[in-house]
Order: sequence, then C-alpha cells, then structure tokens
Amino acid sequence: MEHFQFVLDRCPVGHPDHAAALTNLAWARLEGYICKDLQEIDSTISLFRDALALRSQGDSDHPISLYHLTKALIWRYSNQHTPADIRESARLYHELLLLCPEGTYLSSIAAGEDGADYVIAACNKIPTDGSDEGIQLRRIVLELCPPGHRYHPRSLHELARALQVRFLRCGSIDDIDETIQLRREVVSLAPEGCDYHDTYLNNLADSLELRFSHQGTSHDLDEAISWHEEALRQRPIGHQFRDFSLDNLGGALRTHFEERGDINDINRAISLYCEALTLCPPGHPHRHTTLANLATALTVRHGKLPASEDLDEAIDSYRESLRLTEHDHPERHTTLYNLSSALSSRFTESQKNEDVEEAIDLCQKSLAALTSLHPDRHYAYFHLREAYMSRYCMQYQAGDLSLAVENFRLASRHPTYGFPSRIIEAYNWTVSAETHSHVSALEAYATFFELLDNHLATRSSTTSRREAAAAFTYARALPVDAGSCAIRHDDLQRAVELIEQGRGQQWSLASRLRTPLEDLESTNPNLAHKFSEISKHLSDAQGSAGSADRAAADRAAVEYRRLTKEWEAVVAETRNIQGFSRFLLPPSYDELQAAACHGPVIILVASKFSCSAIIIPTSGEPHNVPFPSVALADVKRLKDDFAREIKLATRMDPMEPRKDLRGLLRKVWDEIMLPIVNVLQHDLKLHHRSRIWLCPTAAFTSIPLHAAHPWRTKADRSGREECLEVLYVCSYTPTLSALIRSRQMMKTRATPSFIAVGQSMVLAAVDSELELVHKFIPPSIDFTTLSGDDATRGGALDALRHNTWVHLACHGKQDRDQPYNSRFSMRDEPLTLLDIMENNTPQAEFAFLSACHTAVGDEETPDEVIHLAAGLQFSGFKSVIGTLWGVDDAVAKHVVEAFHKNMFKKKGVVDCTRAASALQLCYAHREG
Repeated sequence: MEHFQFVLDRCPVGHPDHAAALTNLAWARLEGYICKDLQEIDSTISLFRDALALRSQGDSDHPISLYHLTKALIWRYSNQHTPADIRESARLYHELLLLCPEGTYLSSIAAGEDGADYVIAACNKIPTDGSDEGIQLRRIVLELCPPGHRYHPRSLHELARALQVRFLRCGSIDDIDETIQLRREVVSLAPEGCDYHDTYLNNLADSLELRFSHQGTSHDLDEAISWHEEALRQRPIGHQFRDFSLDNLGGALRTHFEERGDINDINRAISLYCEALTLCPPGHPHRHTTLANLATALTVRHGKLPASEDLDEAIDSYRESLRLTEHDHPERHTTLYNLSSALSSRFTESQKNEDVEEAIDLCQKSLAALTSLHPDRHYAYFHLREAYMSRYCMQYQAGDLSLAVENFRLASRHPTYGFPSRIIEAYNWTVSAETHSHVSALEAYATFFELLDNHLATRSSTTSRREAAAAFTYARALPVDAGSCAIRHDDLQRAVELIEQGRGQQWSLASRLRTPLEDLESTNPNLAHKFSEISKHLSDAQGSAGSADRAAADRAAVEYRRLTKEWEAVVAETRNIQGFSRFLLPPSYDELQAAACHGPVIILVASKFSCSAIIIPTSGEPHNVPFPSVALADVKRLKDDFAREIKLATRMDPMEPRKDLRGLLRKVWDEIMLPIVNVLQHDLKLHHRSRIWLCPTAAFTSIPLHAAHPWRTKADRSGREECLEVLYVCSYTPTLSALIRSRQMMKTRATPSFIAVGQSMVLAAVDSELELVHKFIPPSIDFTTLSGDDATRGGALDALRHNTWVHLACHGKQDRDQPYNSRFSMRDEPLTLLDIMENNTPQAEFAFLSACHTAVGDEETPDEVIHLAAGLQFSGFKSVIGTLWGVDDAVAKHVVEAFHKNMFKKKGVVDCTRAASALQLCYAHREG
C-alpha cells in the first residue's frame, strides 16, 4: 500500500501517469477491504472518481476506470446498503457495457454474477420510486437485461410499478399506457404455473382499472375483471395472497355495478370483501384496506338500494379503517373523503348537523394531505361539493350553494384527473345550477362542452368517438338546454355559440384535420405545410386503434396520442401568429354569422326548459322567437305523429286527401313557423322568395318544417294563405359550421362531371330512373352511369372521389344503434357512412340521394346529426338532397324528373346553389 502511495506522490496532478497511480492505489485499497482490511472506503472511491475524471470518453482506459469505480461502489453497497451506490453502479454499468464489445474480457467480467447481474438484482430490490430519476434508473436497469435475460421479466415489472406510482401522483395517461404495455409483456413472459404469474395478472388488471377510471373505455374494465377472476382462481383458499385478489376483484365489480347497474355485481363485491375480511383478522396489516373497501361497496349499494343498515355499517367500517391507518399512510386521504361522502348521505336522511359538519371537515383534511396537482384532489373536491350541496338542500343558506359551485368548478377543472369523471361533474353542475337558478349555469355548460370535446379528441377513430360520447347519453340534450339557458339570460349570441359548440362535435373533431389553409399558407407557408402533414398522419392513424388485439390497440392509441401532441403544438404555434389567435377554437358569434351571408339561418331550439327559435340575420344581432304554446313534449308528440301519418299516407290512394297530415302541417305553421315568418317579414324586412336556412335541433330534426302550411283561405277571402315554401326558398343545414365550410370549399371549382349510381338488382325501377336523369343533363357535362354488377362499394367510392355531381339510386338504411354503419346497398357490400366520411372529396359539389332515410339522425345523439346526407356533406359535397322517410317509386320518379328539369332548364348552367329552388319548384308543380 505504501509503495502505491509513494508512486502517486511521484506522479502529481498533470503527470501523464497520475491516473494510473490513482487507480493502482485505489485498487490495492479495495483488495484490502475485500480481505477485511477495513480502511476508509470513501477515500478509495474518491481516488477511482479522480482517475475516471482524467480518463474521459474516448480514452482507451475509460472503460476500465468505469469498471473499477463500479466495483468499489458495489463493495460499499454490499456492506452499507446505501441505495445511491447501487443506482450509480447501474448507470456506470449501462455506460460501460456499451463500450465493451461482446466477447471481450472486460465484457465478460462486467456482465457476470458479481457485476451487472448483481447490480440488476440489487436495483430490483430497492423501494419503488416514481420520480423522474427513479423511472430513468428503471429504464437503465431494463436495458442491462434485454429480452432473454433471466432478470428481464422482473425488471419490466419494476419499471411498470414506478410508472404507475407516477401516474397515481401526476395523472399522465402516457404513464399508465406504458405501464399496461409493460405488464402485458410480463404476463406473456410468465406462463401459468411459474412464480409470480398470479401477481403479474393482478397487477395488469389493476392498471387496466386505473386507466378505465381515467379514460372511461369500457373494454379496459371488462378485461380487468377477467384478469382478476383468473388471478383469484390461481389463489385458492389457503393462498397467502387470496385476500388481495378478493379485494381487487370486489373493487372491479363495484365499479362495474356503478357503470352497468347490475345488482348482482355489487352483491358479489360485498360478499368478496366479507370473505377477505375473514382472512384479515384484527392485527392483520391489511385489515384497514379491506374495511375501507367494504365500506365503499356498502355506500354504493345504499345509493341504489337505500337501506340504513348499509350506510351505518359503512360509516362504522370507515371509522375502524381510519383508526388502524397511520396518519402518514399514502392512501389515508381516500378513506377520509369516502367517509365524508357516507356522512353526507346520512345527513340527507337524518338531518343531523354534526354529520355534515364532520363531512366537510374530513374533506378539508383530505385536501390538506394532497399536493396541488395530485389527481385525487378531484374526488376530494367532489365530496366536499356533495357535503355543501346536501346542507344547502336542507338549510338553503346561499353561502353553501356558492361553496358547492366553487367545488363543482374545482372538481371539473382539476387538470390531472381523467376526463370522464370531470365531464360527469360538469354535467351535475349544470343540473344543480339550473335547479337552483345559479348564475354559473352558462359556465357549467361551457365547461361540459370543452371537457367532452377534449375527451373525444383522445379517441383515435370516428366510431370510438361516438362510443365515448354515447357514454353520456343522459346529457344529450345539453346543447339545446345551454341555448335555452342563454336565451333566458338574454344572451342570444352566447346561445348560438353554445348550441354550435355542443352540437355536431363528431363532425367538428373530424373536420379539423381538413381545415382550409389558404390564409395560413399566405402568412406562414412552412407552418401551413407542417400542419397539413401532421393532420394527414393523424387522419391515416384514425381507426387503427380498433384492433381486437388489445396490446396492438394500446400501441396504436399511444402512437395516436403522440401525433395528437405534435398536432396540438403546431396549433398552439399558429395561434401565436397575429390574426390566427382563434385558429380551430370554437367559433364566436361573429364567425358563425358568416353562415347567414346569403340569407337568415334559423336555429330551432327544443329544450325541456323552453322551445323557441333564434334567427341569425345577415348582419346585426340575432332575434329570439319564443313559442309560448309549444313545450318539448309537444315537439316530440308532433315528431311521432308525423312518422305515423307519413307511414299511413304511403298506403293510401294517391288521389285521396291527406287530411290528418295537412292538420299536422297546419299545426307546424301556426305554432312554429308563423311566429318566425312574422319576424322575417316585419323585423328583418326579408323579401319574398329570399333564401333561408333551417337548423333544427333535437326532436325538430324529424319534423318537415319546410312543408309548414296554413291550408286555409285568407280572412278577406282574397285567396289562400301562403305557405312557407311559397314565401321563401328553404334549405337545411346540420350546423352553422357545416354551411360555412361548404361555402369555403366552393371557392375552387372543378370541371363539372356527373355520375349516376344505381343498384338495379335490388330496385327494378333504378335503370329507368338513371336514364331519366341522363335525359336532363346538358351534353357539355361528362355523364357516366354505374349500375348492376359495376355498382360495387369500391366503384361507388371511386365515383364519389372523381365526380362533382352524383345521383345515388339505391336502398338506404339508417342504423339507429350504430349510425356509422348506416349504408347504401351496393352490388357486393354496403357503402357505409364511415366509408363516406373517410372518402375525402374536396372537388365534389352536389349529391341527390334517391334513397330512403338518408337524412334521419341518431337516436342516441340526435343533435349530432349523424346520417348519410350529413356524411356526404362532411366528405366534401357542398349541397345534398336527402329524405326523412321512405319514398315510393311514383313519388321518387316525379321528384327526380321535376328536379332535374328545373335544375338544368338554363342550358349549359351547372350551379349547385340552385338546388333548393329547383326542389321547391317540384312540389309547387305537384301541388298545382
């Protein structure tokens, strides 16, 4: 030792052999420690560090210096068990093995039992750390043991644990997605029968449940239950971890009950918890957890099947759980706010003030235990709101209502919790604000729409977005309720904005990837190109997450979110450019008023609070037209009456008068359209035969508003009263944005071409109808027919892409359960609404749908106007004619002939904006 110290003294700093001298002295000391010659290990490690610092990357001795330092750190860890030493050793080995080609001596000694393998095993035993540094360490360890290494499954497991800890603390969906991917891989590497297989199954199920709570995707919960069932099967009576599986399966079934309402789920969950409790007698370290879980299940059952014994037992169990839980336990806050909820429920039944006061105090303690961005603050706010609202409903103190609303606001806007629960809270906020006439109602509606929009944007396919929206079917009337609320607050512009924002979200989310970029291209062409490219990648990625292989679907969803983040970054950059601050934001009234540039747009609002119309003029303020004698029930009844009478009318003799149908049209005129016409004529001074657009909502979408007719003689006997279609030229639009978008796309027009598509093998009259259409098409227009064997799905899609005008004569079927499966019958397979939406046709102008039910919306989300006509308009067609009901051959022949005759009576003129006038002339001719 003295000899090596002597050499070091002769090789001072700056000497070419200083690093070698440091290394030799340090190595001699380390060998002495190994031989139990205890000297100061810290100074020896410092010598190795100094030597390494002198041998930077690229130095031929850099790898050996790394190895020496790791040996010293491992020795100190093996004797002192300092986690920092083993963490540093892992990072050093990660660097070292990259520098050592496989097969070299240094690689063989570094990767052996006493080297990297020792470090891997030691790192896998240290406590889970969900910090960024802790997760980085787990990634390094995983790289040290690639697939096939004996420690690879355990290292995957440890990285997954660290990521899940961070997810629970920060709420990042990326973390739980990666956790699930890792845990799927672990399960695949550990077949049944091997050590820890049941644990790996349990952990995967747990992560899937967490993602369900965050994202609300039903198949995650279903899959979690199946894995929990399998884990419990592998943990029979007597297994040391059976209580864990009983608890976990009980929790998943409780959640399933809350989602689906099957009483068998909650009863079984309680039974499982009771069995678990018998396995956790007094003194068992996990008894407090099972008590709290049992209490939660009892509280949930009480909420559906009120029974005081359930609630009292739940409260007692929560109290016992808290008594057994350490004050610094990381999950104590959960029991605090869950007990608060149970006490609030008991207060509403017993009205004992001490219950609600304790409930408020418990939630405040729970909040005090949580960091400002902890995801669980959402639930603490939720239960605190619950307590204040329950007291307000009993004592009617304005301060309690204000505090409840503030906690509605905090819970729904808490950024680190998943969207579904926040959306539900925003919905409950709208209900409470309306019920108690609170000024925050409009804010609540806007919050709901914003959250739902953000939630749907995370879904990577059109159908998955629709499924996500359908989870909130109880809120499907919110767009019109929001409009009604704004009308009642005398804020008509806000009413227009909220109705537009809430309706047609499926279309707006899809159309944002097809946004016209002319203005951006002239200002910043590079950014416009970048936006266009990322939008194309996102569009291509849509639908890929629908795989039956859940692991593949997860990977696709992760990739979709990655692209979405890139897209959002470009959008944010665009909004920083002067003049683009509202790029792709929900449109303001000033922007929406552009829909009325060629004539007023009339939104018909059917809400449980009020029914009315909002007229958007070409310029100036909107006008409100109340319908004092019309309630939502009346509109729904009218819709049903029309469906019945039109069905009966199709069976009547053509010459037989439709008295009942006329009576319904007179009712529409007197109670709905006449008040609107009065405003158009007297306030707006709208000229005779001017264009107007109708934008119906809710039940109004199934009523033939354009056909409103007084069917009576004028009071002075000078003639018959004029009907709506005589006074004005009417068209419909599903949303204001759809009308604006169609006009934007008309700025560039392609050379006209016409194709008639028909399926004569299904409908005998189709060929003659196509010939009839051909007769009226000007010879200057290229005309093609696609019929019989040629009328395939692929052929139809190609026809839609390459022609500006399309006539479709075939069976149309609206699928009310799965609207994206609504379809036209083709020779080989159906042409679905989803096919049409994904078939971008920017040059298209006009489509005539000679088929049944092409403009009938979705029963689950009627304000989403998801039907075949709207799909064609979304795909690029500027003007579309569709049908609300079945059409018989005679009527179809008359309309087709009269329409095309009127449409092309000006020789050589091809103008889709004349479609509404041409269609109205058909009916005027038929009536005459």
